[in-house]
Amino acid sequence: MKLSLMGPMPRLSPYLSAVLAAVPLVLGGCATVSDSPQQQLELHAVLDYKEVGGVGCILSNDMGRWFVVAPGRVTVTRSTRPLQVSCKKDGTGMARESYGARADLAGLMGNVVISAGIGHLVDRYTGAGFSYPANLTVLMEPVQPREELAAAQRVESAVF
Repeated sequence: MKLSLMGPMPRLSPYLSAVLAAVPLVLGGCATVSDSPQQQLELHAVLDYKEVGGVGCILSNDMGRWFVVAPGRVTVTRSTRPLQVSCKKDGTGMARESYGARADLAGLMGNVVISAGIGHLVDRYTGAGFSYPANLTVLMEPVQPREELAAAQRVESAVF
């Protein structure tokens, strides 16, 4: 004989089943409500196939500017605009890179289902629902010492 503490499972109506199926979409929906406007990034600098430490970098987009010493982590404000990264280490090298923002697919689908696309327009304006790559690597170019640069740019003409 089998004892059961619970009775038979009641059958759900189709309407209730549809509502329960939509709950994950609602909870994962609008990025404006559910996502933070900030994102943490990890930044690395590479010169001649080797990682370089102690590189000063400035990251910027239309929402602000942030400073980090690579390799390191920095928290930036999300935006739909590209993230510009400029790095330099005296006597070693410099780099400039740009990283585009990508829309979060789950947030986009949630916005379409929940708000008929209006939430996506809000997310585009605020930058929520968009993100940059979590790991950024800038490729540095070696700089010439100042003496070599001055010698290369010297003008060999007589001055009257």
